[in-house]
Amino acid sequence: MEVFEDIAIFFQSPLFKLIVQLIGLFMLIIWVAMVAWTYRDANSRGASPIYWAVVVLLFNVFGLVIYMILRPAEHAVDVRERELEIKAKEAMVHGSSLVCPECHRPVDDNFLICPYCMKKLKNPCPSCEEPLKPSWPVCPYCKATV
Repeated sequence: MEVFEDIAIFFQSPLFKLIVQLIGLFMLIIWVAMVAWTYRDANSRGASPIYWAVVVLLFNVFGLVIYMILRPAEHAVDVRERELEIKAKEAMVHGSSLVCPECHRPVDDNFLICPYCMKKLKNPCPSCEEPLKPSWPVCPYCKATV
């Protein structure tokens, strides 16, 4: 019976109470970290970060599991980058290596303006009317100074 008395004394000791409090503090820190991670991850994926942070705050690990199952598969930056890459490849397939910087539709090399959004793409040469990039100081076709 002395063993049970020693165990009971240990459970009533300040050391045991300190261990329980440290474990509780550790669990609280993990819980707050899960909420913060969920908020940042949902924000980077284009989901509603406040909504998912509240779900994890209320349901703890179960909320995190639900978020992990339902979260968007890709980050918003990756989705945007893939869409731009697809548009560039579509422009190459359509025979144009250029796309309008405004509407991202394919345009020919000799277009002065975009036919879709009317964005000015190039300047005409004052002599020969060939399309020139705005940064060119001289026309490469007729040697005229712009």
